[in-house]
Amino acid sequence: MSLPLYDDGIASGLLCGLLFGYVLENAGFASPRKLTAQFRLSDWSVFKVMFTAIIVAAIGLYGATEAGLLQTSGIFIPTTFFWATLTGGALVGAGMAIGGYCPGTSMVGLATGRLDAVVFMIGMVLGTGFFAGAFDQLKDFYLAAEGPPAQTLSGLTGIPTWTVLAALLLIAIAGFALGARLERALGGPLTAEELNANNAKAEVEEIEIVTIRTS
Repeated sequence: MSLPLYDDGIASGLLCGLLFGYVLENAGFASPRKLTAQFRLSDWSVFKVMFTAIIVAAIGLYGATEAGLLQTSGIFIPTTFFWATLTGGALVGAGMAIGGYCPGTSMVGLATGRLDAVVFMIGMVLGTGFFAGAFDQLKDFYLAAEGPPAQTLSGLTGIPTWTVLAALLLIAIAGFALGARLERALGGPLTAEELNANNAKAEVEEIEIVTIRTS
């Protein structure tokens, strides 16, 4: 047996999606307040959860490769196009800061019945459709400033993989420490009680508005 398990691709994709959504919901990411609080540096839950996922995935891939369970030839590594990456990153970041969601958390918000998640997803689909329709006009810009051929950091720099993993772990530790200090200084992370209380308040306000309009 080897990884990835392509034989059960649909089933494994659904299972991973459900598990990922479960983790995001338990981390409070169904509420846009969590993501916007990260941009305000008052709640570092997004950084902590996502960086932990990166570390676990990186170590897991390294261990599976070393154990012979995974062939690196079976992993797609895209080539970086710097202008497209920088522009796309800026636009996605702005959308996340304004809307309070990313593609994954908007799905979690939708599953929990949040109307703002629906609006965010509609905007995301429209933006994707616009990009696809205008790709021929944007193609030259998209393919400009091509980086090195698809490589890992280890392959690109010649640094051993375990050293790269150690550096990522040190960055994570430093980020966690910085996040903890900023959280204490700026009011701390949002708790589940605060998020639930805010959601309940919003529902009451919506009911009051509907009642006023219909009376």
